[in-house]
Amino acid sequence: MNRELEYMFVERARVWIPDAEEVWKSAELNKDYKNGDASLVLMLEDGTNIEHKLDPKTKNLPYLRNPDILVGENDLTALSYLHEPAVLHNLKVRFVDSKLIYTYCGIVLVAINPYETLPIYGTDIINAYSGQNMGDMDPHIFAVAEEAYKQMARDERNQSIIVSGESGAGKTVSAKYAMRYFATVSGSASEANVEQKVLASNPIMEAIGNAKTTRNDNSSRFGKYIEIGFDTRFRIIGANMRTYLLEKSRVVFQADEERNYHIFYQLCASSHLPEFKTLKLSSANDFLYTRQGRSPVIVGVDDTKELNATRNAFMLLGINESYQMGLFRVLAAILHLGNVEIKDRDSDSSVIAPNNRHLTAFCELVGVTYQDMTQWLCHRKLKTAAETYIKPLPRLQATNARDALSKHIYAKLFNWIVEHVNKALITNVKQHSFIGVLDIYGFETFEINSFEQFCINYANEKLQQQFNMHVFKLEQEEYMKEQIPWTLIDFYDNQPCINLIEAKMGILDLLDEECKMPKGSDDSWAQKLYNTHLKTCSLFEKPRMSNRAFIIQHFADKVEYQCDGFLEKNKDTVNEEQINVLKASKKFDLLVELFQDEHPATSPTGQVAGTGGRTRLSIKPDKSREKSSKEHKKTVGCQFRNSLQMLMETLNATTPHYVRCIKPNDFKLAFTFDPKRAVQQLRACGVLETIRISAAGFPSRWTYQEFFSRYRVLMKQKDVLPDKRLTCRNVLEKLVEDQDKYQFGKTKIFFRAGQVAYLEKLRADKLRAACIRIQKTIRCWLARKKYLRKRCAAITIQRFTRGYQARCLAKFMRRSQAATVIQKYQRMCVEKKRYRQKQAAALAMQTILRGYMARQKYQGLLRQHMAVIIQKRIRGWLARCWYKRCLESIVYLQCCIRRMRARRELKKLKIEARSVEHFKKLNKGMENKIMQLQRKVDEQSKEMRLTNERLNGLETSYSAESERMRGELSRLRGVEEDAKNKTIQVTSLLEELERLRKELSVTQKEKKTIEDWAHTYRNEMEKMVSELKEQNGSLKKDKDDLNRLIQEQSQQMTEKMARAIAEETQQLETDLNEERSRYQNLLTEHLRLEEKYDDLKEVALSSNVSKPGHRRTDSTHSSNESEYTYNSEYAELEEGSRAAEDVTRGIDTSLTLKLQKRLTELEQEKQSLRNELENKEDQFQRARARDDAEFKKARGAELEYESLKRQELESENKKLKHNLAEMRQSLLGNAATNSGAPGSPAYKVLLDQLNSSCEELDVRKEEVLILRSQLVSQKEAMHHKDEKETMTEPSVYVEDVSKLKDADEIKQAYVGLKDTNRLLEHQLQTQRRGHDNEVEALRGELQNVKEENNRQQQLLAQNLQLPPEARIEASLQHEITRLTNENLDLMEQLEKQDRTIRKLKKQLKVYSKRIGEMGAGQTEGQTSPGQMVDEPIHPVNIPRREKDFQGMLEYKKEDELKLVKNLILELKPRGVAVNLIPGLPAYILFMCLRHADYVNDDQKVRTLLTSTINSIKKILKKRGDDFETVSFWLSNTCRFLHCLKQYSGDEAFMKHNTSRQNEHCLSNFDLAEYRQVISDLAIQIYQQLIKCMENILHPMIVSGMLEHETIQGVSGVKPTGLRKRTSSIADEGTYTLDSILRQLSAFHSTMCQHGTDPELIKQVVKQQFYIIGAVTLNNLLLRKDMCSWSKGMQIRYNVSQLEEWLRDKGLMTCGAKETLEPLIQAAQLLQVKKKTDEDAEAICSMCQALTTAQIVKVLNLYTPVNEFEERVSVAFIRTIQTRLRDRCESPQLLMDTKMIYPVTFPFNPSCLALETIQIPSSLQLGFLTRV
Repeated sequence: MNRELEYMFVERARVWIPDAEEVWKSAELNKDYKNGDASLVLMLEDGTNIEHKLDPKTKNLPYLRNPDILVGENDLTALSYLHEPAVLHNLKVRFVDSKLIYTYCGIVLVAINPYETLPIYGTDIINAYSGQNMGDMDPHIFAVAEEAYKQMARDERNQSIIVSGESGAGKTVSAKYAMRYFATVSGSASEANVEQKVLASNPIMEAIGNAKTTRNDNSSRFGKYIEIGFDTRFRIIGANMRTYLLEKSRVVFQADEERNYHIFYQLCASSHLPEFKTLKLSSANDFLYTRQGRSPVIVGVDDTKELNATRNAFMLLGINESYQMGLFRVLAAILHLGNVEIKDRDSDSSVIAPNNRHLTAFCELVGVTYQDMTQWLCHRKLKTAAETYIKPLPRLQATNARDALSKHIYAKLFNWIVEHVNKALITNVKQHSFIGVLDIYGFETFEINSFEQFCINYANEKLQQQFNMHVFKLEQEEYMKEQIPWTLIDFYDNQPCINLIEAKMGILDLLDEECKMPKGSDDSWAQKLYNTHLKTCSLFEKPRMSNRAFIIQHFADKVEYQCDGFLEKNKDTVNEEQINVLKASKKFDLLVELFQDEHPATSPTGQVAGTGGRTRLSIKPDKSREKSSKEHKKTVGCQFRNSLQMLMETLNATTPHYVRCIKPNDFKLAFTFDPKRAVQQLRACGVLETIRISAAGFPSRWTYQEFFSRYRVLMKQKDVLPDKRLTCRNVLEKLVEDQDKYQFGKTKIFFRAGQVAYLEKLRADKLRAACIRIQKTIRCWLARKKYLRKRCAAITIQRFTRGYQARCLAKFMRRSQAATVIQKYQRMCVEKKRYRQKQAAALAMQTILRGYMARQKYQGLLRQHMAVIIQKRIRGWLARCWYKRCLESIVYLQCCIRRMRARRELKKLKIEARSVEHFKKLNKGMENKIMQLQRKVDEQSKEMRLTNERLNGLETSYSAESERMRGELSRLRGVEEDAKNKTIQVTSLLEELERLRKELSVTQKEKKTIEDWAHTYRNEMEKMVSELKEQNGSLKKDKDDLNRLIQEQSQQMTEKMARAIAEETQQLETDLNEERSRYQNLLTEHLRLEEKYDDLKEVALSSNVSKPGHRRTDSTHSSNESEYTYNSEYAELEEGSRAAEDVTRGIDTSLTLKLQKRLTELEQEKQSLRNELENKEDQFQRARARDDAEFKKARGAELEYESLKRQELESENKKLKHNLAEMRQSLLGNAATNSGAPGSPAYKVLLDQLNSSCEELDVRKEEVLILRSQLVSQKEAMHHKDEKETMTEPSVYVEDVSKLKDADEIKQAYVGLKDTNRLLEHQLQTQRRGHDNEVEALRGELQNVKEENNRQQQLLAQNLQLPPEARIEASLQHEITRLTNENLDLMEQLEKQDRTIRKLKKQLKVYSKRIGEMGAGQTEGQTSPGQMVDEPIHPVNIPRREKDFQGMLEYKKEDELKLVKNLILELKPRGVAVNLIPGLPAYILFMCLRHADYVNDDQKVRTLLTSTINSIKKILKKRGDDFETVSFWLSNTCRFLHCLKQYSGDEAFMKHNTSRQNEHCLSNFDLAEYRQVISDLAIQIYQQLIKCMENILHPMIVSGMLEHETIQGVSGVKPTGLRKRTSSIADEGTYTLDSILRQLSAFHSTMCQHGTDPELIKQVVKQQFYIIGAVTLNNLLLRKDMCSWSKGMQIRYNVSQLEEWLRDKGLMTCGAKETLEPLIQAAQLLQVKKKTDEDAEAICSMCQALTTAQIVKVLNLYTPVNEFEERVSVAFIRTIQTRLRDRCESPQLLMDTKMIYPVTFPFNPSCLALETIQIPSSLQLGFLTRV
């Protein structure tokens, strides 16, 4: 021992020393400890050096710290040093650093309240813990629940889970999660939803029994024990609840910062609801009973919603609305009663004011009179032997009586609710076993402790005694099992304390005796306690400063109790007259029922207790009937003692499981650990006592194999023997001298406390020495290698240096020679350059001189030439001046002469104007016009006559036009008459002539003005032309800019549309996969309900008396199956349905109706989702086509605009041609129906007229096209001409304008120019409008895309805010709504098309008959569709060729059962797969189906398909666990589906067929609906195959992927605690990675032998690998011992082996590798560095397939196996969380192992010819005939 102490207490050893603040503080030894030293020199963690003095008497050394690799262990008993500071530190590290709230301490689960919602209680976590051993997973409340459930099923012994702790420690939540686990794992034995009712009792009990305290917002103020009953199949059948010691005083009084029971505040918060108006409630601050704590609101809690949850729970438990309102009336009455104000009348009496509002409300609610309540609230009745007195009460006593009544009513109400909750949880099924969940208050000590704390601590004393005995018993059993000598371990026994409380003359006995005394008081009772126990019991003490209190030494601590109120609370008295008043209520039956003790209350649900179950224990304290007036009522203490005794008897009869809840701090701070508070609770809850008992014996236990694997390094090669047990014994004898430190059991080695740490230190020292030796050797090797590298480098440098010097010398010599040559040539160049400069200078001087002389000569000649020109110009000017004067004179003379002649002419005109010939000349033009009009009228009349002759049939339509022309003719004739009459108006014309003469003079005056205007106009036009040029240039520039902008926008839109198309395509594919997944999940649910229905049907039939010849038929019919079935099945189904109806009517009719309704709903959902899936696919195709069309449309927008007129013309032409064709068809039809044949004369004339009209129409159309083209060309020519004119010189235009000497010509030019400008403006506006239209169209499309994107984003954002279940439901609801609308539209279109098809078929029949009557020779030998549909096919004897088979099999209808039986029901897959071709049953069935189609027997087709589907379902139900059977029928079902597609006649499926195969297509029936049914069947078989594989693989995955050491020696075995985990050493029967690979190969080979489609095999393999990855990762996330560096290496190696398997099978492209990506990244995360920010960045970029919760969980769980590894710091984990904060992902921790990828069945045609298939005789199908 001294040697070990000296070895352990050495320098740098770490110890624990006491501390006032932190309880225990860590320190490190600065020097070795030697025996006899009085003190230790220590250094604290902050660097402070201290001297720790040892106790001189005991010389006890401080506690040693455990090695770092043991810190944070799941089980406290795994620690080498078991003491208080080790326990406290381990809990703190797990809670604060690793965020782990659960820890094992032997058989106890320690749960620390995190004060934060954690995602560790979901269904996925429940599934992960289900079926696991308790030590294999990390500590969890689910592990304890699973252990209890497993032991109940295995040992057939009742279990109990005891949850205890302080208020606010989380007891209620832990109990709730335990019950949720049982409800989820076991399910219920019936459809009564018992498990939901059990969970629904929680909100009810929390509402009426929980309240806010200073320590907890939802503190349970009562204890409860819930027994959950199970049947023989261990399914929940019911529950029962017992309650203990409700805190009634809280109803009338609450301390500061506390509340009354939740139900009161829920009612006050919901007082605004209409149904609560009659309660006359208001705010909680308005009532005395709810405002005393001054904290009516709990942060984060909505009382209104909580009341809705409570009411829903009431409804689920069968308490109807009327009873609920009755309960609420009682509660509201209690609140009003508390507000009744009682005043003093005098010192001895009190009074209530008349018409008190609250008392009136109380009386109305409970149905009593105001006078009676007023009387007995202020008075009481005293009975003596002779008389009865009525005594008034003082105000204080009256107030206490009022409060006592309130408490009594609430207690009665509480018991009534508990009783009816239990009635709702009772079933008629006999209970086989139960699991009890005890939610009991923990040890309590306050500043003032009263009767409630006394009872609570008394109950904890009893529970602690039971706990100590159980722990002691388990230790003894373990020692006896391992055959280790048992020595009695001394442990604390609290029986003396229990005797002090409950024994004869104990505290409770004296209290009951004092209560019976007439004048008993708290003071007298205290004196009795002092006199009885003060000197006789060491556990009882009296306070020094008080005579009204006493102290009890409990197992946890000393508690001082105040005697005030003990007697009153123990008596629990209430005024009897007040109770009688309430019993006399005639308007409120529920209130009377509460106080009727002698008669049991009726259940609101109408249920009665079953007689077949077990006898239930009493729920409330025992209430016996009063047999006589002398019998005393039992006190509260007596009742509590009896119920506690019953509870202990129940617990002792069960196997207990303990959960100790710890409250980490008093301020409700998340993950904040207060060591002082934690130590207090650890001492009080018995955790440290468990540690002490374990430490007193042999707490550390190793199997021989684990010890050998861990400490192999301490052994020499010669010490290793074949017998590992003998090897371990020899090694231990050498390492540990004191043999009392260990014991050898049968399978384990037991160590004393501290011995494992000693061995770990020896192992670490050995490894450290080995590391030093390895480092020394490696450093030597590295130094030598470094020296050799340096030597080699020096030689190399010398060699290169010498070479460099030689090269430098040679370079110098070459440069010297080159310099000489350069100098020579340079001197030559200098001289040559100097000569050329001189030569150039001379030449330049000569050139300049010669040029000067030439310029002088040229100047002289130029001057002479200019003089001659000046003379010529002057002489010409003089001649022109003379000519101009002469010309003006001549012009003047001409004007005079012309004026004279004009006067003469005027006179002649005056004379002629008076003559008749003049008027004739004037009217000559009018007559010509009239004649022309007459001719035009004649031509039109002639044309009309021709038209009328051609179209006699259309005479009516042209008659109106003729009348209009006649009217026009008459009008023109009238005009002619008017013109004749105008000849009379000669006089007026003469006057007009005179007026014209006057105007002529005015016109001559204006002429000059017009000439001036013309000059001004010319200038303006020049200016306008220049402006137009500028505008034209700017418009061209704008046009170019717009064209460039359009091109850019077009390019951008093209790219954007391409991206949008890609995104939408990807989204549609994702939606399609989701819809497939949902549809297939619904198929699974449908199949499950069918199986459940069949099971219920079997139970019903088995319970009925069997009839002779009766057999049960399968009822698994698909929703799309035909109503036709074969006769025998139909008869059996009828018999089975009758029997089932008879039995189920007696059992549960509502259940059957519910199942049928649910089945119908699922069938409808299935059909709708199938349509939805088809619509999705169609929508996907339409969207792709629409996107392509929009893309093309965007690119061809300009071309469409340019061809707009042409398209209009062509559309008009097509319309006319279509009308003409219809007219011809109608004429042909009329000709056929009328007596006239198509060759009749009338028909020919009418046809000729139509042809001539058509030709004339074509001519007119061509003329219109020619005119339009000419007009466009003229406009373009004018446009180009204008542009050319604008580009010419202005002088040309000025000359053209100057030529317009007449005013008319100027006007015409102006008008022409305006027209030209208008045309240009019109063209420009047209182009601009076209551009604007294009831009608006593009903007509209862009806006639509944006709106659609925003709508999708809003929908996505709304869905992301919902929880996962609601998110899926919302998205599904949205899609269903949208697709339903589309489906309705499509159905309407389909109906219209059906009507059109029927109409066309009728017309086709009529035409066919007419053609047949006309005797057309072309239709001979053909069969009309109408005949095919309507006329029956008569059997005809057709001669058959020998050996020319059609690929069909004929069978008789009575042989159908034999066919199905031999080919499906009794077929052995193994023999078929080995001996026959793959898919042979599918080919045979299809060939039979072909023959039924060939003979056009629809009933035979239906019955064959229906029987095939039902038979496949039957064989799968019978042998659904056999992988070969499921794989075989999956392959054949898919092949049958492919055959139906391949030979359906659809072109899409006939592309790969041969001509012979195309001849085998189905001819009479369209089996598209049956293809869908068979596709659904294939999906169900696929899902069953996946489940079958999952059941086979699941037991192998964890063992093979995680636990087994594929690379031996890499993983180390750490010390474990009481909860031993599965060993990683491969034993017999242990699964390894090779087992998984062999199983995968077996799956693959089986599917290949069965001929499964390669694509389907890939999907199966992908699902297999997903299951492997998900199960492995989930277990890794829930097992702290698996999160280490070495385990990461093992996982990566195992994954590489799986990838190698994929390569060998050629399945690398199936997507299976990608499913393992999360597991690969988790393994990489375990191996990468985890220190710096760069490491954090690398982890974030690497772990893309892991969620943030998974990454943080792995980092928190990372545990070093050896001391050389380092833990992950908390700061690093915070850094990771900060970097991953912006990730948008699901908060789910575990992967969904139940997820199945949606399966697809790609079309895979067969190249096998049907006529070549031979049927082997082994199938016994001789009744089939080949056709």
